[in-house]
Amino acid sequence: MKILTAKQIRALDKFTIENEPIDAIDLMERAAKACLEYMPMTDASDEDHILFVCGKGNNGGDGLAMARLEAKNSRSRVKVVVLEYTEHGSPNFSQNLYWLKEEGDVEEVIHVRDIEDFPEIQENTVVVDAIMGTGLSRPLDGLLADAVHHLNARAKFVLSVDIPSGLFAEDNTGNAMENVVQADWTVTFHCPKMSFLNPLTGNYVGELFTADIGLMADAMKVESPYQYVDLAYVNQFVKKRPKFSHKGNYGHALLLAGSKGKMGAAELAALACLKSGAGLVTAHVPACGLDIMQTAVAEVMCSVDSNADFLIDLPKLNGFNAIGIGPGIGTEKDTANVLKRLIQDASAHLVVDADGLNILAENKTWYSFLPKGTILTPHPKEFERLVGKWSSFEERMQLQIDFSKKYSVTVVLKGAYTCITTPAGEVFFNSTGNPGMATAGSGDVLTGMILGLLAQGYSPEQSAILGTFLHGSAGDHAADFLTENAVLARDIISTFGAVFHLVFGKYSFRRRMY
Repeated sequence: MKILTAKQIRALDKFTIENEPIDAIDLMERAAKACLEYMPMTDASDEDHILFVCGKGNNGGDGLAMARLEAKNSRSRVKVVVLEYTEHGSPNFSQNLYWLKEEGDVEEVIHVRDIEDFPEIQENTVVVDAIMGTGLSRPLDGLLADAVHHLNARAKFVLSVDIPSGLFAEDNTGNAMENVVQADWTVTFHCPKMSFLNPLTGNYVGELFTADIGLMADAMKVESPYQYVDLAYVNQFVKKRPKFSHKGNYGHALLLAGSKGKMGAAELAALACLKSGAGLVTAHVPACGLDIMQTAVAEVMCSVDSNADFLIDLPKLNGFNAIGIGPGIGTEKDTANVLKRLIQDASAHLVVDADGLNILAENKTWYSFLPKGTILTPHPKEFERLVGKWSSFEERMQLQIDFSKKYSVTVVLKGAYTCITTPAGEVFFNSTGNPGMATAGSGDVLTGMILGLLAQGYSPEQSAILGTFLHGSAGDHAADFLTENAVLARDIISTFGAVFHLVFGKYSFRRRMY
């Protein structure tokens, strides 16, 4: 889905209201119903306690509509706090407040003019933050800031409606981040906001869910260079296997990997490459790694370097559909020369990771000789070595875009919401993955998966996007069973089959929101 600015979404709201057509108050009702689908259950033994904390704008109106519907249609004990920071509310807020009081199903509506009047938040209460929405352009102060501090200090669980109150939708330069709600869950409408994807501000969002409220984006043809990659997006270009096919139809991948003490990286990347569907995989490894690779991954063929401990030879490159280099290779001078010769001689698409990137960073004049379509998969520190330091998320993203365009490469910048940039200047943020994947070898698994897809004939851009999505989905599936603390890189590989079922639509898992 396209990632839009707050201004674009407001225009899309207006377009939908005028062209569906639908009244603004009914669109708010639709948003409230969509948001309530994500309402968590508390640990209360008999019923749930929900406190809706509402500002007096349209975000507060969403909260009031949610409170009315929840009180009417569930066993929950619902209370509402209205923050009286201004005399008049928006028309939609006022209409929803009238309906809420007319129906009378909520336990209590409390109008708070001073933080001392704020009701006690019980231990088992879900707090719904509907204070301020995406239209905010200056830091919160006064009663609003006091309310945020109060919630952050006392609430055990906070669900934010559309955006954590106090957070700007895009650039938060100049914002007072201490006046932003620390949400546990955020249910946002239509698409994620750019600030959710920023490492400096995304932690305020908690777990992110995206609710479809039927905005007419296709009809309005809203343009954006940013995409949020979800299941529907990757399903557009997934290849299905013909019945009459053989291993030769699915490509032959070459992986240059490993050194003494780092053969685990080579093993994980090779296994991931095979498990992603490549027909054949040859691993070029130092002599010390032959027995390890042949024992650990019996299905992989091996090409043995003349050196015992690290790579000094470039094998013959003919016959390979894709080539990967980097996992565990070290940065020895002779190994660096292997990468240099590979860049010069390769006709197949390349995937460069790990020490391959570190070698590149030490030889920046080589950037211009990278074959078109090369995929680079740095983590933030490796990317910093490649391009230099940055002072903001926006500057980092621009550096990445410029690098991809200048050198005609696809860059997969790993992390939460892994950012992928293409030579065309497109930017893709991945929706899958979790902190449990911050573990040794996880990046090697991603390299292997992207290499395997590239060998099967996916374009470099498709390989990067699909590989990252599948890799994150596998990590999510592993964490569901093992918890985020216990996930190992090989556990991610073990769930590849499950996520291929998900992408190919064989059957459905319990609902996950990406």
